[in-house]
Amino acid sequence: METTLYKPGRFFFITYLVTFVSWFISAYISYQPGGEKLYFLFLLPGLVAPFCVALYMIRSSGSKELWNTFTSRLTDLRLIKWSVFLPSLLITPVAILIATGISILFGGSTAQLKFADGFSFSIGMVPTLLVLILAAAFEELGWRSYAMDSLHARFDYFTASLIFGLLWSGWHFPMIFVKDTYQNLIALENLWYAVNFMVSIIPLAFIISWICKANRGSITAAVVLHFFINLSQEALNITQATKCIETGIFALMAIGIVLLNKSLFFDKVNGKVIE
Repeated sequence: METTLYKPGRFFFITYLVTFVSWFISAYISYQPGGEKLYFLFLLPGLVAPFCVALYMIRSSGSKELWNTFTSRLTDLRLIKWSVFLPSLLITPVAILIATGISILFGGSTAQLKFADGFSFSIGMVPTLLVLILAAAFEELGWRSYAMDSLHARFDYFTASLIFGLLWSGWHFPMIFVKDTYQNLIALENLWYAVNFMVSIIPLAFIISWICKANRGSITAAVVLHFFINLSQEALNITQATKCIETGIFALMAIGIVLLNKSLFFDKVNGKVIE
């Protein structure tokens, strides 16, 4: 089997560069007269950057093994272990219900248990549901086809997941400045809520990494789980204070997953990296 040469530094540099330039331009346009009709066009390049850069890195590597692995992990549904994957869809709803229960116990409103009337944010003229689908798809197509594998080529799966979680969190930063995005709205409500959002991404990185690995690297499983996480967060009228509790629940879940899967997270590195 040929040795695949990964270049994680190059991948994350290009991805961050494209995303940050795109999203800060979008942020500027979003506050201009009539900008609400245009700024998604500048938001889109940053959104698809992880996938486009991953595709470029895979093709430019000249590795048939890397390309074949990518297509197989994307299209072969036989990789998915349904007995593991289907229960994993309950992770976010369970975390939300536990966090909401704790919130209510300490005086939070019971109205949080009601279904939301609509989405909590909007992206210009683009339907929010479509944004949630595109975000889950293009992110995981990049993160799971190249990003995580490139980090795992140098580090064990735990360290790779931690580094990826930090980088994935930082990748969202410019969204705080784009008018009416979820990150922008919660930052305007309370800056600490935006900080909580960034922190919550780290345990979620471990959870999605585990599900991807447990389903034999299936990118499709990661995309569906990511979308289900996004959708679940919009289902109930939970407050941002409750979402801070939820982050703690996610952290405990991630710790439990790591402790129960030590052989997976503390395995040997997956290959060789050339910078």
